[in-house]
Amino acid sequence: MSSEWKARREGGGRIALRTLIAVASVLGRGPSRALLYPIALYFMLRRGAERRDSRLYLTRMFGRPATLREVGRHFLTFAATILDRLFLLSENTRRFDVHAQGLDILHGHLDTGRGVLLFGSHLGSFEVLRVLASQRPDYAIRVVLDRAHGQAMTELLETLNPDIAATVIDAGDGGPAVALAIQEGLAQGAMVALLVDRSQEGGSTLGVPFLGETAQFPVAPWLLASVLKVPVMLAFGLYRGGNRYDLLFEPFSDGIDLPRRERQAGVAALIHRYAARLEHHARSAPYNWFNFYDFWKRDDEAPVQAHASAAGDAAAAGLGRSAEH
Repeated sequence: MSSEWKARREGGGRIALRTLIAVASVLGRGPSRALLYPIALYFMLRRGAERRDSRLYLTRMFGRPATLREVGRHFLTFAATILDRLFLLSENTRRFDVHAQGLDILHGHLDTGRGVLLFGSHLGSFEVLRVLASQRPDYAIRVVLDRAHGQAMTELLETLNPDIAATVIDAGDGGPAVALAIQEGLAQGAMVALLVDRSQEGGSTLGVPFLGETAQFPVAPWLLASVLKVPVMLAFGLYRGGNRYDLLFEPFSDGIDLPRRERQAGVAALIHRYAARLEHHARSAPYNWFNFYDFWKRDDEAPVQAHASAAGDAAAAGLGRSAEH
């Protein structure tokens, strides 16, 4: 993750979220959507860095200078998914019109008793996965999150649904501990969901083409998948306006196998494939991109290939040891 992004304070913070919860619980989803406009206006007026980076992203996406109106729509889309998160986390999912694709393949994996890795991103709403859980309560979902980054949203989760909060795997616990928790969840036949578009600060990355320029993607999730050798599916929850979402599941691998001698080339190929699918869906829902920082900026000037190789080998060794215990 960009150190610049991690150093930024949360927009609005605890007071704004508590106010939103209070209003939404009294008025319901429909009337409380009137709050989306002042929230978007707040970001437009007070969050200059995010406004700049939104405009840079949209300019890259559209191939022309983005307008302030388009930046405002970007923030409005983000605010809409934040509001919907309140209802999705409280498991009040009946108010949403969710069109799901790829469930047959996902169900096929889960019905064998095997766990599945769901690789998602900060594109759209990952919380819309809760709709799937409400439809099939026999399926367990465990989500990997960094509790320390975004503390206000972590507290929101714990307030609205402590049962869901208890299933979260804390990414801040460190690589081996996280890998072991993921392995345990998969062994119980759960879906384990990770957001794999952002790297942790200091984590191993690899640069691949994304929206016309090289962007850094984390290596560790792919090394982890190669150790665990379970099915990997891509998941996207795209907001389409109103109460409509597309929940898309795409098969990616029945089990990743990366021999040590071919690890670097294999990881590069996997990340290329993932970035291509992420770009495809980003182009289909351009205002769903919620990485409000310069996604293409590097924090260091180290050669990409060497950076990925050395750190990647170390991560593979650590993840491998944790998965074997």
